[in-house]
Amino acid sequence: MDPIKGETLLKVQQLRDQFDNLEKHTQWGIDFVEKYTKFVKERSEIELNYARQIRNLSKKYQPKKKEEDDNKYTWCRAFHSTLNELNDYAGQHELIAENMTSQIIAELTRYAQEIKTERKSHFHDGRKAQQQIEASWKQLESCKRKFERDCKEADRAQQYFEKMDADINVTKADVEKARQQAQMRHQMASDSKSEYSSYLQKFNQEQNEHYYTIIPNIFQKIQAMEEKRIERMGESLKTFAEVDRQILPIIGKCLDGITQVAESIEPKNDSSQVIESYKSGFEPPGDVEFEDYGQAMKRTVSETSLTNSRPDNKPDRSSKGKSKTLWPFNKKNKLSLKLGSNPEDFSHLPPEQRRKKLQAKIDDINKDIQKEMDQRDALTKMKEVYIKNPQMGDPNSVDPRLAEIAHNIEKLQAEAQKFEGWLAEVEGRMPVKSEPPRRTSVLYETQNSTPPTNNNCAQDRESSPDGSYTEEPSSEVQSKVQPETAESGDEFDDADEEMLPTIGTCKALYPFEGVNEGTISVTEGELLYVIEEDKGDGWTRVRRNEEEEGYVPTSYVEVFLDSNAKGAITYI
Repeated sequence: MDPIKGETLLKVQQLRDQFDNLEKHTQWGIDFVEKYTKFVKERSEIELNYARQIRNLSKKYQPKKKEEDDNKYTWCRAFHSTLNELNDYAGQHELIAENMTSQIIAELTRYAQEIKTERKSHFHDGRKAQQQIEASWKQLESCKRKFERDCKEADRAQQYFEKMDADINVTKADVEKARQQAQMRHQMASDSKSEYSSYLQKFNQEQNEHYYTIIPNIFQKIQAMEEKRIERMGESLKTFAEVDRQILPIIGKCLDGITQVAESIEPKNDSSQVIESYKSGFEPPGDVEFEDYGQAMKRTVSETSLTNSRPDNKPDRSSKGKSKTLWPFNKKNKLSLKLGSNPEDFSHLPPEQRRKKLQAKIDDINKDIQKEMDQRDALTKMKEVYIKNPQMGDPNSVDPRLAEIAHNIEKLQAEAQKFEGWLAEVEGRMPVKSEPPRRTSVLYETQNSTPPTNNNCAQDRESSPDGSYTEEPSSEVQSKVQPETAESGDEFDDADEEMLPTIGTCKALYPFEGVNEGTISVTEGELLYVIEEDKGDGWTRVRRNEEEEGYVPTSYVEVFLDSNAKGAITYI
């Protein structure tokens, strides 16, 4: 016999009387396998929930369609790449859960069922062997008690015979009867002895086989089952670690990807992109000329000047020619400011931004034209093939589609020409870098003999019936500055369109899209010139350069009026 096997058998024999304890221990081992399986299952659910939360987080911060322009900045692209890497990162945690489910949970669940069946079989055999040895022991005890009883009966029968034989008063027939009874009892005792001896020998053999063969074999199977269970537990723990270790290289690549995109951020390039995106194309204003008030001079009559005062006598509006209605103060037009939409030619944008939008639109149209032309070429070739091989198809079946494509190309080309015209107009109007223009004030000399005695250069502002305002210069100033106004309405219009002087500056606190006539778009932080302050209707008139001016909401700007302006104030 193998020494190791003999030593194992000896150890197993030491547990031959611990059958019930072994049964409890093996059941506890199976319960532990199920407990560990539950642990891995909960770990798998944690990984799935974590991966789901990571994916939801990444999806939540993915750029929306309106934010797609942000991809031109390297820091935005780096963040979006980080979100994509997080998706891959979440996928690896999902892989952990999947591998744990397939390699540990499923295997241990199946193995637990197998070990339960095997354990049940082994302990069933053990109980059966135990029952057999107990039955043999009971049979041996029965034979032993029978032998003992027969021996006692034989002794009593022998004593009775001897007593009858010694009694002279007993008949010979009674003595003979007692002798026969004694002999019969002795024979029964002898038979019981033989039976007991035979069964005792058989029981000893069965008992020896039970404790040294049957039970050790069963216990060896139980031991092998238990060792296999422990081995499987070790393999599962190893797999538990390997599942995590397998994804570490890929997670490392995800983290390396995040590091790489972080290192690819270019601050200078991003700042250049901001400049390119928001530059308007306007030239900065020129120097302001010195206005010498020491000479006999006064300001030109301005319909929007804050230094104007009302004359004592209001001139007749009908005799002063055409007046100008300030558009934003009309109630209907105020509503249209809020509800207006961007025009097709992007005229609401500054020149540089408008040029970019028009160029992008032309590029998109050209791409669509190229697609249509490619389809036309393909259909033309197909038609040629049909003409050469009529069995492949009817050439006339392609004509409707060709006509439709030709119509689409013509329509797209017309649209492209329209936008190209607008682009040419913008490029023609954009200022060329040259000597900066000088800001001039329109001054008119008064008569040398008569110094100014009162402020008659103020304009008269009165409310029109529709709620808008009209502005008219006083008759006195008109007589001095524009003597021909009373005779010619056209000359009055020319004077009315003169550039208004600035009365201060303002800074845009918020961006405003001036999409309607009379308004002007501003960006946050932009500096503008104020040419007319808020008259109580919530609008301030500003100028960006010599060609672009309009109204903005007063609440959107911080105004700094010049100290020499009438009623100069600063408000936000």
